[in-house]
Amino acid sequence: MRRGHWILDENRIPRQVDLYTWAKWLGEGDRIVRQEWIGNIWISTVFLGIDHNFSNTGPPILWETMMFSNRKNVDQNYQTRCAGSWEQAEAMHETAVREACKIEQINYQPLEQRQ
Repeated sequence: MRRGHWILDENRIPRQVDLYTWAKWLGEGDRIVRQEWIGNIWISTVFLGIDHNFSNTGPPILWETMMFSNRKNVDQNYQTRCAGSWEQAEAMHETAVREACKIEQINYQPLEQRQ
């Protein structure tokens, strides 16, 4: 089974499961890695739950970060995806935060300082 449905276990590790298990988890599970405003830009990083690797090679792509803003200087198509772990998704989110800080002309602050 190459593509398919995925959930996060109690340790936030992706596990491939059957459709019924996935559907039940989707209604109860926490898929949000991080969401926050950086100036006027909303950044959202989530666990997708469905493999977005549309090739027949490589690991499943299960994480996505997107930026949303109504400002003209923000790429409305900003989207990155990755395979891997929760920690890798957090790092992907931080990359987007750094980019948003540049756009908004805000000094970047590490996550520990933003919380």
